[in-house]
Amino acid sequence: MIHPAYYEEKAKQEELLARKNVKSGSYNGIFTRYMYPVLTAAHAPVEWQYDLDQDMNPYFMKRLGINAVFNAGAVKLNGKYCVVARVEGWDRKSFFAVAESDNGIDGFRFREEPVLLPDTCPEETNVYDMRLTQHEDGWIYGVFCSESKDVENSDLSAAVAAAGIVRTKDLQKWERLPNLVTLQSPQQRNVLLHPYFVNGKYAFYTRPMDGFINTGSGGGIGFGLCDDIARAVIGEEIITSRRRYHTITESKNGAGAVPIRTDRGFIHIAHGVRNTAAGLRYVIYAFATDLEKPWQVIAEPGGYLIAPEGEERVGDVSNVVFTNGAIAEEDGRVLIYYASSDTRLHVAETDIKHLTDYVFNTPPDALRSADCVKQRVSLIRRNRELLENK
Repeated sequence: MIHPAYYEEKAKQEELLARKNVKSGSYNGIFTRYMYPVLTAAHAPVEWQYDLDQDMNPYFMKRLGINAVFNAGAVKLNGKYCVVARVEGWDRKSFFAVAESDNGIDGFRFREEPVLLPDTCPEETNVYDMRLTQHEDGWIYGVFCSESKDVENSDLSAAVAAAGIVRTKDLQKWERLPNLVTLQSPQQRNVLLHPYFVNGKYAFYTRPMDGFINTGSGGGIGFGLCDDIARAVIGEEIITSRRRYHTITESKNGAGAVPIRTDRGFIHIAHGVRNTAAGLRYVIYAFATDLEKPWQVIAEPGGYLIAPEGEERVGDVSNVVFTNGAIAEEDGRVLIYYASSDTRLHVAETDIKHLTDYVFNTPPDALRSADCVKQRVSLIRRNRELLENK
């Protein structure tokens, strides 16, 4: 017999899922935030968490609770806006689940069951942060972090990160390929597959790391080529967007959404990390690379594109925004899916014209206070002259 409390919880959830999202009041000329998160732990189906059998669960307790829903890859497929979200249980293990929406800003519903990845890595403990690439070869690839215990270190928090690779046609059936091998870097996280062949090869944006948390000698977002995606091995990694002292990428940075092709170059939406007295602060930033040489940065605005604001700053890992998915539509609309504080998933809306203007016409980071203030004074003086001569 189904526990009667199920119907009460189901009704509450249906009310949440039916809520219409609205644009927030804040606007900076670049993008618009939406007021409500598109996915949270409360969006996870009741059936995923409770045993509905009244005899087995007389008090209607959560047996397998959901802690957070965040960091999602994104594609548009068969007219639906699809995200593959990271879902974290009360047990700290993450898994992937597909949610779909008709408009990309609200009404996201999870498919009936989470993703069952082929279990080909017995040492693997956790998987998360899948980036989805609709590649010109016809497949949709998912590249994600495959985390395992560092067996050479007695510290129970010591881990090893690798880039797992899967592919699919429908986000339903998944084929797992061998993990990416990078000959120059012992660990990899935040790896992204470029959507086009480069010189006839598969191209990856990597994040060279000496350790699981610390990038060490890793200089920024890497770029490498491989001949065979089914046995992906990268030799040389070229650094694209570099880490720099006293910037938003000082501690580390990593690829985010799949690069968006424009007439002027590929626009990248990535994340940068700096250290503070309160811990690491994650923000989202943008840059552009050359169409023919997608490892070559041709524009990089100073500062961040998105930073955590208000309630976004509160969660399991505070003061964080992170993206690994965006959808660019044929009409120019761009939806950026970003998570806040490792807890919930949001959406921001812009378009190709605004993004291109921002990336190519915003001044770069001048790197020194003396030069940064000169940038600002120059802007102020130009504006004053315009106002005086209106």
